[in-house]
Amino acid sequence: MSAASPSSASGMARRAPLIIVLCGCLIAMLTFGPRASSGIFLLPMTAEYGWGRDTFGLAIAIQNLLWGLGTPFAGAIADRYGVARVLCAGAVLYAAGLALMAYASTPGLLHLSAGVIVGFGLSGCSFNIVLAAFGKMLPDRWRPMAFGAGTAAGSFGQFLFPPLAAGLIGSVGWQETLIVFGGAMLMVMPLAVALMSPPRVAVASAEPKQTIGAALGQAFRHPSYVFLVLGFFTCGFQLAFVTTHLPAYLTDRGLSITIGGWTLAVIGLANMVGSLSSGWLSSRFSRRLLLAWIYFARGVVIIVFILLPASPITSIGFGIGIGLLWLSTVPPTSGLVMLMFGTRYLAMLYGFAFFSHQVGGFLGVWLGGLLYERLGSYDLVWWLSVALSFASAVINLPIVERPVAERRHPAAA
Repeated sequence: MSAASPSSASGMARRAPLIIVLCGCLIAMLTFGPRASSGIFLLPMTAEYGWGRDTFGLAIAIQNLLWGLGTPFAGAIADRYGVARVLCAGAVLYAAGLALMAYASTPGLLHLSAGVIVGFGLSGCSFNIVLAAFGKMLPDRWRPMAFGAGTAAGSFGQFLFPPLAAGLIGSVGWQETLIVFGGAMLMVMPLAVALMSPPRVAVASAEPKQTIGAALGQAFRHPSYVFLVLGFFTCGFQLAFVTTHLPAYLTDRGLSITIGGWTLAVIGLANMVGSLSSGWLSSRFSRRLLLAWIYFARGVVIIVFILLPASPITSIGFGIGIGLLWLSTVPPTSGLVMLMFGTRYLAMLYGFAFFSHQVGGFLGVWLGGLLYERLGSYDLVWWLSVALSFASAVINLPIVERPVAERRHPAAA
């Protein structure tokens, strides 16, 4: 088992790694679904309360930022005290935020519920924590495909929840839909039992002891880690902008909200293929080159989409194209972090990379709403997304794919 030796892995990891993967994937699916459906709630909520799209966009931007800000801390707690506790606490916050969002009749309450509470809830129970658990608990041979499967499961949540949200909003209303989604988040708690392990149980026995401060200093002095973190910014910018504003963008161009919901669903479905393929490729080919090609291809797909006339065919085609590249950045990114620094602080160090991702998400959602209200279109944000794609393709090229030269630091007293 190499990095996860029998002496350090939990009993379940030794006996039933498939159970860990299945439960982790279900958690990723449940928690990613409502977040991926946020764009479906934009038009009904802004229409009912008379808000601009910038008001709703700012709430989701805050959510993305706090999701990213909380993830390194949630990861550090999970590294020290175990993943299951963090997942349960995050699920409770997530459910409470969605329930409060259903009754958020003022911008302040919307920003508190959909922004602050849901954001911190996501930081404790999203697929990032699940992937860290996979890295710690599973044998080497399971990890690459488990990373891809966990990411793909989040994508299945994106396939399942947006059409479900659109259907429920049409039949029972948007408030009731949020209550249903909040209740669904509580299902994370029993599933988290499969990821329960003693504190620091999955730390590789060959890795020297290291303090949290030393691990962070080592990471941010390492140029390849910095390049990886900077490149991940673009991924967050694009994903958050598309998830929140694509349904409204398609409606502006004469298509129905149903087409918007199905386009988001197709993105999730295609990303199941893309994420699994990325997990497989990242174990066999250069991860930095894989990331560069993914970002470059995203830029090309976006250019084609915004230049073609709007139609159901072009929308679904865009969903397929961008979906194959949607979360395919996650397996090579998490794999590079684990390769460079090992598994001891994987959740925390990947969390800081994810924070960069979520800063990008904050700007993508916020600028989308702000520039729409100022300019009356999303065109400038689309072209900015293209420019960031090509920049990230270049940024990932200098990454060195090997473990850091020195891991020995004084242990904590």
